[in-house]
Amino acid sequence: MRISDLRLLDVVNVKDGRRLGPIKDLDLDLERGSVKGIVLPGPSKSWGFFGSSKTEDFFVPWDRVKKIGVDVILVDVNDLPEFNVENDNRR
Repeated sequence: MRISDLRLLDVVNVKDGRRLGPIKDLDLDLERGSVKGIVLPGPSKSWGFFGSSKTEDFFVPWDRVKKIGVDVILVDVNDLPEFNVENDNRR
């Protein structure tokens, strides 16, 4: 599988089934030749003139990636503060 193929897959949290969106970027450790994590686009905070305004990206460490499938990437991010359901005002 190529990196460009990963960007086409949706990322889903296995704890609550929430769709977190597609991968925006990969964080690589070039000296060790390993993946440190994936970067996901965050939710829009307000509406701008041409759609949503800037968002903060979320970093998911590579050890939180549980499975890469044909259609989705499953991650376990329940205990990360930015994905805490109690702090989620998008619902």
